Amino acid sequence: MTADAGPGDDTATASSTATGSPYGSDSRSGILAVDSGGSGLRVALGTAERGVLGRRSSEVPVRTGARGIDPGHLMAHLAPLVRALTEETGAPTPATAVVGAAGFSTLGDALRAELPGALAREFGVRTTALAADAVTAYVGALGARPGAVVAAGTGLIAIGTDLTAWRRADGWGHLLGDCGGGAWIGRAGLEAALRAYDGRPGGSAPLLARAEERFGPMPGLPGLLYPRADRPAVLASFAPHVAGCAQDDPVAAGILRAAAGHLAESAAAVCPRGGEPRIALTGGLFRIGDPLLVPLEGELARRLPHARRVPADGDPLDGAVRIAIALATGTLTLPGEDTLLSVVHQT
Repeated sequence: MTADAGPGDDTATASSTATGSPYGSDSRSGILAVDSGGSGLRVALGTAERGVLGRRSSEVPVRTGARGIDPGHLMAHLAPLVRALTEETGAPTPATAVVGAAGFSTLGDALRAELPGALAREFGVRTTALAADAVTAYVGALGARPGAVVAAGTGLIAIGTDLTAWRRADGWGHLLGDCGGGAWIGRAGLEAALRAYDGRPGGSAPLLARAEERFGPMPGLPGLLYPRADRPAVLASFAPHVAGCAQDDPVAAGILRAAAGHLAESAAAVCPRGGEPRIALTGGLFRIGDPLLVPLEGELARRLPHARRVPADGDPLDGAVRIAIALATGTLTLPGEDTLLSVVHQT
């Protein structure tokens, strides 16, 4: 993958990567790329030579159960999307598929065991790469270059590589980690609102007003939050309100400075030490803007003075496309690791 190719320039991205891939290649050029996350499935279909020919999405998230991410549920939603795209675009049957999935590193056993065979039976796929969404986010943002990517939305994970091994930090979920992510910021903002309601130190009257506007009277807040399966997303929905108060409220500003510190700590934990690695930010959290980005830039400069900050080239689906093209052309040089990026060839 080239240093300067954009996410739409998939052919150039793949063809200019160093050869000698340890993964091998497939003689047919049809590619399928999938991004499976909390908001549903996004799918791209195309060829290694022409890049993406069409995209489709479903807003139904893939189910997670006792066996982890459910491969049958994923296929039930993926198959009609691929059939529709094939009819719309005339794309060839995919020989190579890349599936990036949220939770793959800890909940991906069933996917690894069953999904490559299911893709082979349904579409004739010969080579399947299964990846953590952090890996596809990395490749979408930076391509195949040394560096680090902080992916932050409701949660938070940092991933880095020197192209010999992957390093990850955080991504442990809203109960155990995801420090500095959207749910973390929202929870801290609501705690400050409750402190103000109680009259305890560290409270914020502006955040209390925002919380009551968003959720109603504070005594009812635990009942609204604790029973919900989507509790992290509800907490994260309050993060923009924290940012909205930050200019005039020192408590809100302090929460975002603390979040910036956590984000930079995770980036520093995974960023290669030598050379001039690149570092990029990706994910919806950063749309809250300067109240978070300004302190974060300062923290990154302080903790990683040798790293070069660059804008993200693309998103996780772009990363899955890039990996698929590189696999199809035998040019994939990213490190493999079962819980982060694994490749299966069908015979």
